[in-house]
Amino acid sequence: MPSTPSATAVAQHVVPRLEWNEERGFDASREVRERALELGVGGFVLSPAPQDDVRALTKELRTRTKQPLLIAATMERGAGQALGGATGLPPLAALAALGDADAVRKAARLTAREARTLGVTWALAPVLDLDLNLENPIVGSRSFGADPALVAKLGAAWIEACQQEGVLACAKHFPGHGRTATDSHLERPSVRVTRHELMERDLIPFRAAIKAGVASVMTAHVAFPSLDPAGPPATLSMAIVRVLLRERLGFDGLVVTDSLDMRGLTSTVSEQDAAVAALFAGCDLVLMPTDLDATVAALNEAIVAGTLDGELLLRSQRRRLKWAQWAAPPSDWRKASTFDVATGHDLAEKVISTARGEVSPLAGSLELLVIDDDSGSRKAPNRDTLATALRASGFVVREPGPLAAGATRLVAVFGDVLGGKGRPGYTAATIAAVNAGVAEAEAQGRRSVVIQFGHPRLAGELRGETLVTAWSGERAMQEAAARWLARKRG
Repeated sequence: MPSTPSATAVAQHVVPRLEWNEERGFDASREVRERALELGVGGFVLSPAPQDDVRALTKELRTRTKQPLLIAATMERGAGQALGGATGLPPLAALAALGDADAVRKAARLTAREARTLGVTWALAPVLDLDLNLENPIVGSRSFGADPALVAKLGAAWIEACQQEGVLACAKHFPGHGRTATDSHLERPSVRVTRHELMERDLIPFRAAIKAGVASVMTAHVAFPSLDPAGPPATLSMAIVRVLLRERLGFDGLVVTDSLDMRGLTSTVSEQDAAVAALFAGCDLVLMPTDLDATVAALNEAIVAGTLDGELLLRSQRRRLKWAQWAAPPSDWRKASTFDVATGHDLAEKVISTARGEVSPLAGSLELLVIDDDSGSRKAPNRDTLATALRASGFVVREPGPLAAGATRLVAVFGDVLGGKGRPGYTAATIAAVNAGVAEAEAQGRRSVVIQFGHPRLAGELRGETLVTAWSGERAMQEAAARWLARKRG
């Protein structure tokens, strides 16, 4: 008689998110944490939080669970992206622009070493989507680029370096989110190209990741009619997960869903039905449900009804246990050294470049005009970091107003790739505000420098003789930009 997972074991397939906020820290999600531990979930995804809080939380989780857990965070741009106080890094597109695979290895190595120190053992990175559509609102600078061979090479380098430090990597978003023109956080995209095109281009980086031994692959909430004519998102497609990824590509690691609360998944089904369908399709873990109890209950009901195959689930549980044990934190892993951190800072400065003109020697006084295309997004980093870092680098920084004699107007424009933003590039209002700021300085006979915290290709409509690209608005890139500009001071 075939084995059937117990009710407790079924929760191993669920990985909830633990939220942190400034008022309560991780106590903001204490009820979820307590219930998750009671149910026996397979791990947790951590929201961005200060590293001391993360360290305390992961220590508590390890002491209170009877099974090894997977502790994950999104760290595409270094551990600092999710773990406050750790080192932030440039986006993957910026690292790729350096043309140095060793730079990618250094970034991944630093990310993993800092994460392990804090008890985080699963990096939800790297992005292996090809940057093929300029209208794509969710890939852009998160990708290594558009060339399949280059993305394959750099993705494999990142994965190998990360996992050599004892942290699981996650290749995402299978079989590729790069061709879409919409954000799967907001709606379900559909990629309508031939199967041959997908196999010969989009899947090349994922093949390389599998060959490199990647621990996990995250599915895309995107429909691929040429791969599955029924039209479900890849996450819910047996043809894509079980047949293509498992059987044809030979992947035997963890297959995990993107967040269950995204509209690309739940536009036609509930989160609970999606969780059942994802496991039926061949996924091992479902990530970040909004209702933990309802999700676990739905999985249990599906087992009782015979919808889910008990043997299939047991294989998934063995995979999860294998990788959780592999990553169980021993005491002898290398911690990030002072040199490692310095290397990370150096990488952040190296990717900054002039997209137009040259930055001639700057005076010590800057008038800072910040134009934020991401205003209102809860995912946007604090913009005050730039002014603070400029002052720390020796500049006198003034608020916008009548330009003081000798002051250079620094126009800082933020336009990042953010989940839920739903569009690429800058709005017309942002472009107009940048250009007006430059024109005002020119009318007064003053110098201006535009520095954009976004992809270099967004520079085209921005006015100004001197334009600098710093790739993204993360804290690390704001601080790196200040150091880079300080080297231009006369």
